[in-house]
Amino acid sequence: MKFKSVFNLGLTAACASVSVITSCDRAAQDTVEARQPEQATESDIPRVDASTLEGKVMCGYQGWFRTPDDGENLNWKHYRNQTTGRFRPGEAGIEFWPDLTGFGDHERFDTEFRHADGSVAQVFSSAVRDTVVRHFQWMREYGIDGVFVQRFATEVTLPSGGRADTEEARSVTKVLEHCRIGAEQHGRTYAVMYDLTSMSAARIAAVKDDWRFLVKELGILKDPSYQRHDGRPVLALWGVGFRDRDYGPAEIEPLMDFLKNDPECGGLTIMLGTPTHWRAGDRDAGPYASWEKIYKTADIISPWTVGRFGGVQEARRYAAEIAKPDHEWCVTHDKQHMPVVFPGFSWSNLKKGTNENPDAFIDRLGGRFLWSQYDALARTAGATMIYQAMFDELDEGTHIFKSTNHPPVGESRFLTYEGLPTDHYLWLVGEAARRLRGEAPFTSDLPVRTEPVPASE
Repeated sequence: MKFKSVFNLGLTAACASVSVITSCDRAAQDTVEARQPEQATESDIPRVDASTLEGKVMCGYQGWFRTPDDGENLNWKHYRNQTTGRFRPGEAGIEFWPDLTGFGDHERFDTEFRHADGSVAQVFSSAVRDTVVRHFQWMREYGIDGVFVQRFATEVTLPSGGRADTEEARSVTKVLEHCRIGAEQHGRTYAVMYDLTSMSAARIAAVKDDWRFLVKELGILKDPSYQRHDGRPVLALWGVGFRDRDYGPAEIEPLMDFLKNDPECGGLTIMLGTPTHWRAGDRDAGPYASWEKIYKTADIISPWTVGRFGGVQEARRYAAEIAKPDHEWCVTHDKQHMPVVFPGFSWSNLKKGTNENPDAFIDRLGGRFLWSQYDALARTAGATMIYQAMFDELDEGTHIFKSTNHPPVGESRFLTYEGLPTDHYLWLVGEAARRLRGEAPFTSDLPVRTEPVPASE
């Protein structure tokens, strides 16, 4: 999880093999998963241009949800409450409930939660290939370009150094493989993003070993759908420039040198996920003078803004007063600027029982908050590429994929889209992507949906 500060309160803020399903009624898993959702022929698929990030909306894709019955042995990973480690009424780790309309039986997993009519509430697992591929189908249907597949460095490296080969690491890689399949099948793009959260200084070098594995063993850079920019594959490092981390410029510099210059695994376009105030070097950002060389070695700067402001006017103020100077710095130093947008924020279930301000909340305003960010960043700050946080982040309520307006009832409270269609944010982000591509002009007003809303619940 990326560390966040909500309203500057100082809170701490991704194998083609199919998962083993333990339930008897999922015995035919291999046969079922060979049939992907809504098959389309090659000629039917509109393929995103993978050669550039210009004009693109790329979502962060966590792919981190697991269930006890998905064969991964990771229990209720990212569904469970952070304090108790359990996922049951009164103890949850998600803010919204996913809409599983149209999902196959092998994609649905029972929980202890119940709907108002007494029926069993079900969730998905990111370990199931069809589910991840379905998410890429949604991206295609709504015109979203692709994703940065999150690869948490602590999950794929060892504390003592080197690449991890644990159950968790293999499961993370399985999700990446699912994303490769989904991107290829549905004409989307993807790139890897290493999240360096909680990494020690001594462990940072182990990212090189994992990247060698992805390039040399899995061959991901041979994928036509792997995102490139300026003639080179894109790789993102999130968590660069923050203060109060064990690692600093001394550890990041040799990692970036490897990713830039290694004869077998280098030659990359490097995107850095930085603090909001990276240029000022204040709040959760380290001193600019310490990080300046690292910033100038990168190719793309992407400041993290989730939880840093709320409301339409604050979004516009951020674009004018911070993002525009960020963009100008990037232009001056021959870099690209990829600002972050987010639909809202809440983590009341995840942080229940902690002192990390579980009541922190940023209202989605029916999509107006998200739209104001897109509009202001494009028209005021000059953004030509945008990072959408996040595609599937139910934990902190920043997801844009389908979630139900009829979640379980009982001891745990779940938010909804307040009567809006369950695909409202997919549609809205697709509308923003069209405008970023120049297919329609941005305006300050929320676009009006005129086409029929697909059946959901």
